[in-house]
Amino acid sequence: MRAFLLLLLLFPVLELFVLVKVGMSIGFLPTFLLVVAGSMLGIFVVRVAGLATAMRARESLARGELPAQQMMDGLMMTVGGGLLVLPGFISDALGLICLLPFTRRVLANKVRQRAEASASRQRAFADDLRSAGSTHPGASRPGARPPEVIEGEVIEGEYEPVDKK
Repeated sequence: MRAFLLLLLLFPVLELFVLVKVGMSIGFLPTFLLVVAGSMLGIFVVRVAGLATAMRARESLARGELPAQQMMDGLMMTVGGGLLVLPGFISDALGLICLLPFTRRVLANKVRQRAEASASRQRAFADDLRSAGSTHPGASRPGARPPEVIEGEVIEGEYEPVDKK
């Protein structure tokens, strides 16, 4: 967490340093035009990525598939476009890395692996709590049993509420 905070504080300073160095090397107007062009490209990418991701996700859902990969690709393209919108050359380089198909897949796989690992840790923690019997409200009553969970089985039916008078 401290490394992230330090990076968050140093990033604008590094961006400004690189921006000034590039401006001194190629001049103010070309530097300004590069920053504006990068921001315009970022806005375009964010708009197109959002629309394309929504369309691909809709097609996947119509086929009965879970659109996880399309959503990760869209997320990476949106992050890349957002980084392009920020003024500066370091953020533009990171944004372009997020936009390249090969690196986008690699980054999306890393994010998915971390999310799966986190979900399995949370599931293991919930299973430990469930086995201890402390996850449902009636656990403190003597003789109360935890609710049974049937995985993978769906029981359909109709019900009618009965009012107690």
